[in-house]
Amino acid sequence: MVLIGTAALSGCVQIDTPDKPIEINLNINIRQEVVYRLDGDAKKLIEQNSEIF
Repeated sequence: MVLIGTAALSGCVQIDTPDKPIEINLNINIRQEVVYRLDGDAKKLIEQNSEIF
Protein backbone atom coordinates (compact mmCIF):
# COMPACT_ATOMS: atom_id res chain seq x y z
CA MET A 1 0.00 0.00 0.00
CA VAL A 2 2.84 2.41 0.90
CA LEU A 3 4.62 1.63 -2.38
CA ILE A 4 1.51 2.48 -4.41
CA GLY A 5 1.13 5.82 -2.58
CA THR A 6 4.80 6.66 -3.13
CA ALA A 7 4.59 5.80 -6.82
CA ALA A 8 1.55 8.07 -7.22
CA LEU A 9 3.32 11.02 -5.54
CA SER A 10 6.50 10.73 -7.59
CA GLY A 11 4.73 11.59 -10.86
CA CYS A 12 6.32 13.66 -13.59
CA VAL A 13 5.91 17.45 -13.51
CA GLN A 14 6.19 19.30 -16.81
CA ILE A 15 6.48 23.05 -17.17
CA ASP A 16 6.01 24.60 -20.62
CA THR A 17 6.60 28.18 -21.67
CA PRO A 18 3.50 30.07 -22.83
CA ASP A 19 2.90 30.64 -26.55
CA LYS A 20 2.13 34.34 -26.03
CA PRO A 21 4.18 36.80 -23.98
CA ILE A 22 2.97 37.57 -20.48
CA GLU A 23 1.22 40.94 -20.41
CA ILE A 24 0.89 42.94 -17.21
CA ASN A 25 -1.42 45.95 -17.21
CA LEU A 26 -0.88 48.41 -14.39
CA ASN A 27 -3.26 51.29 -13.84
CA ILE A 28 -1.41 53.63 -11.53
CA ASN A 29 -2.60 57.05 -10.48
CA ILE A 30 0.02 59.26 -8.88
CA ARG A 31 -1.24 62.22 -6.95
CA GLN A 32 0.99 64.66 -5.17
CA GLU A 33 -0.07 67.29 -2.72
CA VAL A 34 2.16 70.07 -1.50
CA VAL A 35 1.23 71.59 1.81
CA TYR A 36 3.00 74.71 2.90
CA ARG A 37 2.67 77.07 5.82
CA LEU A 38 4.13 80.50 6.00
CA ASP A 39 5.42 82.25 9.01
CA GLY A 40 3.61 85.54 9.69
CA ASP A 41 6.62 87.69 8.74
CA ALA A 42 7.18 85.77 5.51
CA LYS A 43 3.51 86.14 4.59
CA LYS A 44 3.67 89.91 5.09
CA LEU A 45 6.87 90.13 3.05
CA ILE A 46 5.28 88.25 0.15
CA GLU A 47 2.16 90.43 0.28
CA GLN A 48 4.30 93.58 0.20
CA ASN A 49 6.41 92.29 -2.73
CA SER A 50 3.78 90.35 -4.67
CA GLU A 51 5.26 91.42 -8.03
CA ILE A 52 8.37 89.32 -7.32
CA PHE A 53 6.31 86.15 -7.15
